[in-house]
Amino acid sequence: VQLQASGGGLVQAGGSLRLSCAASGSILNFNRMGWYRQASGKQRELVANILSGGSTFYQDSVKGRFTISRDNAKNMVYLQMNSLKSDDTGVYYCNAYGDWPPRDYWGQGTQVTVSS
Repeated sequence: VQLQASGGGLVQAGGSLRLSCAASGSILNFNRMGWYRQASGKQRELVANILSGGSTFYQDSVKGRFTISRDNAKNMVYLQMNSLKSDDTGVYYCNAYGDWPPRDYWGQGTQVTVSS
């Protein structure tokens, strides 16, 4: 499957962005879909993921500010980001993970820059 992330950009602190991830195939084939981010000079980290059943997980630093959602019919995954902080700056990647057979796909990333 191919993943296409979009929606990044430059925003002031306190602002909002909505990231979208378009999958070329059914996201129901994957156990979980997720958003990761990588700041300059840092390792890639999990921001949020959503299981095929709808359960969600968030990194502590984004709880209450970010919301991950999915539209199975459209094969889309979204990340609504509110109250953005400068620490949220980075390249955001969409991920699709399946347990069996083992599958782990990444999108190309979309840049999010939050100015303080």
